[in-house]
Formats: sequence, structure tokens, C-alpha cells
Amino acid sequence: MDNKEFRKQAHLLVDWIADYLDEVENYPVKSQVQPGDVFNSLPDFAPTESEEMDQIIHDFKTKVLPGITHWQSPNFFAYFPANSSYPSVLAEMLTATLGAQCMIWETSPAAAELEEKMMIWLKGITGIPSCWSGVIQDTASTATLAAILTARERCANFESNKSGPEEFKGLRVYCSTETHSSIEKAVKIAGLGSSNLVKVKVDKDFRMDFVALRQAIESDIEDGLTPACVIATLGTTSCTAIDPLSEIAKITSRYDIWLHIDAAFAGTALFLPEYRSMIEGIEHADSFVFNPHKWMFTNFDCSAYFVKDPELLIRTFEILPEYLKTSTRGKVNDYRDWGVPLGRRFRALKLWFVIRSFGVDGIRNKVAEHIRLANWLKGRVLEDNRFELLAPVTMNVVCFRVHPLGIAGIEELNRLNEKLLNQLNGTGKIYITHTKLNGCFTLRMVIAQTYVEQRHVEAAWEQIRKMADEVCA
Repeated sequence: MDNKEFRKQAHLLVDWIADYLDEVENYPVKSQVQPGDVFNSLPDFAPTESEEMDQIIHDFKTKVLPGITHWQSPNFFAYFPANSSYPSVLAEMLTATLGAQCMIWETSPAAAELEEKMMIWLKGITGIPSCWSGVIQDTASTATLAAILTARERCANFESNKSGPEEFKGLRVYCSTETHSSIEKAVKIAGLGSSNLVKVKVDKDFRMDFVALRQAIESDIEDGLTPACVIATLGTTSCTAIDPLSEIAKITSRYDIWLHIDAAFAGTALFLPEYRSMIEGIEHADSFVFNPHKWMFTNFDCSAYFVKDPELLIRTFEILPEYLKTSTRGKVNDYRDWGVPLGRRFRALKLWFVIRSFGVDGIRNKVAEHIRLANWLKGRVLEDNRFELLAPVTMNVVCFRVHPLGIAGIEELNRLNEKLLNQLNGTGKIYITHTKLNGCFTLRMVIAQTYVEQRHVEAAWEQIRKMADEVCA
């Protein structure tokens, strides 16, 4: 492909992209293909000769697109969002064009310095302590791994990277029973062993029981084990419960334990002053993560990770082969020393585009509207005596189930709600997912897609009520 052909195809694709984003709500939001459909539609062998781009794009539309679940649809209410927006897409186009590998300052000074500035902007917007330092990771899972590895090294006086597993045997990590599965995965990768992950019970609102946390820590100390890290969650995966950070921080401060705050989804709510109470006590924490690629209208992947003491993070990850030595080392941030990967994308560019294009007030207004829509839906659930809420609505996630009169057994209710979920998603009109709370099969509706409006939520609720009529008949 030469430049002339590139221009032609790029213009055609930009037009298609604009049309797609304008019409995405008309697609079946959840892919309707069956397992193997896409795979079996593709040739068994790669082409030996060059193929025309027109044919490749045609095959994308006819073979690939039917197998896509449309996360950018305003009818997407599943999992948590992986939001995009027009300015973010434009920035991603530039990022792909530049093709910069942003591992150290020398490889693209603008990438390193824009990243540093964006982390400063985010601190100012969210209320994270100004004295902390930030870095962009790919996902919250990677950021949490970085936190646990740093906590491990801190406990072992930075000897465990050198000496291996015996140096960190018996280190304990604590989280609630509602904490994201990435915590357990990180504990395994860090070599601590999943048996050293202590899952603390939660209260009636699914928040970590800080009394039980203190008891678990004290019991471990008595047994000769070493508490290394506590994970507090602001916005749990199932129902966006908010752990009592202030009380947890008092405990970790008393016992000198690394405190990591996982606010992967809910962190964007900190744009709203009324949600700043979530981080009371953060000055006693050690690290914090939230994902702009979830609720801040920024393309996946982009995770903002902040630490109180960056030197501990750098000591955990830095390694300096001869071919990466530069004259600027020590004068600039070489972010490849701030996490697991050496290679790094230019993620700061899309943050810069999004924040400038929306403005802080524009982001706040969208986030506030999503929370308002969730409370509207909460009201509809409470009004309909066939449905019941199963968790407090802390922000924009509504957890509920259908519970017809005359059905009391949990297994029968679970089967009924699973049937309702499957039939709803089978329509292609909306997409929601489930969790289990206290053993109850729970429908989760997450209202956070960039361009979702009242009419989409109203239509979804009508679809849920209509399908409930059918499954309860």
C-alpha cells in the first residue's frame, strides 16, 4: 500500500467509523454468533499473495463485525464499561500513526512529560494528595500487581527480588470477600501463594468489616506471619460497595502495612466533590488506582496508578542494562522503571485529548447524569412489587432480581433470574450481566456508557418488565 492508497482507504474508514458510532445503538448489543462461527468463516491458511484492502475491509464487515459485542452502544449495561469518546478515538489514531515506543524519556520526551503532567491534572481533579506521584499502567490488574510486589519488597528490605521465595515466605495480603479476582491473581504471580491471601468478611452492605480485618492481622502476627498489604476497594465489582477506608487506614498505619486502594471503576466519581468522602484517610495509604478507560470516556487501555513514595516503586522494578543507559537518567521520569513492562504505549495523549475536549465540568456532568439515571432505575425497581433491590445503590450500578409472589426458595429464584437474564440478552436489544450476592443470582445494570440517555434506560426497563412477564407466567 502506498501513501495515495492509504489516504483513500483512511478517508473511507473514517467515514465508516463516524457512521458506526452514530448508529451503534441499532446493532444487536451482544453478539448473536455461536461458538466457532467466526473461526470457521476464516481461511485455514494465510494468503501467499497480497490482497486488496477493499476485500479485507469487506471481510471485516461481513465476518468480524457480526462477532463483536458493541461496548460503545448506549444499550450496553453489562460488566463495567470500556468507554470511548470522539476525542479519545482521534487521539488513538494519532498514537497509532506515531507508533512511538515510550519506555524511557529519551525514546519520546513529549510522551514522558505529557504523562507526568496528566497525572498531576488527575490529582488536582480527584483530590488525590498533591505530594503523590502517578504513572499510567495498562490495567488496574497490573497496577495492583505493582502494589503487591512493592509491598513484598518493602517487607523483605528489597532482598526478595534477589534471593527468591524463601525471603518472602509467610507474607500475608488482605482483602474483602467482594474484592476483584485480580487480587488473587496478583498474589499468585508475586509468588506469595494464594493460601496467604486472607479474604475478610463483609458487612450487610458488602463493605469490608474492618473489625474482622484487625482481628485477622493480629492473629497472623501472633502466628509469626507478616502482614504485607491490605487492599481496600472503592466500588466492588459485584455491587460497587465502598470499603470504609478511614477505618482501614487506621489499622494499616498502626501495624505499618502497605495500603493499596483499588478504585478501578469508582475512581471517576471523585470528579464530583460529593464523592470525595470515599477517600477520607488516603493520606495514610500507599497506592491508589483508577481506570479512565472505564468511566472517564477514554479508550482502553489507560489505568492511572498513584504512589506516595515513587522510590519504593522504582527500587522494585528498575533494571539497567547498558543499552538503556542515558545521560538524562535521574533528571527525568523513565516510566519503564515504574511497572512491569519495558515497552509502553503513548497513553497520555488520549487523556490529554479527553480532558481538554470535555473539560472537567463536562466529565462531571456526564458522571452525575449516570448516577441520576441509576437512581431513576432504582425508583422503578422499588415501585414494582415483582422486583427487589439486593444491594445499596452507591453510584451507578443497580443490583436487583425478579421475585414473584409465591416463590420463596433461593434455587428456584436463581433459576428464574438466570432464565430472565439469558432471554433478555438473547434479544440483542440490551446487554446486562449478573453476580451472586449472599447466594442470590443478581441482575446487575451498569449505567455508564458515554452516550447513554434517559430513553435508553427507560427502554431497557420496559424490556426487563416485559420479559419478566413472560418468564414469570
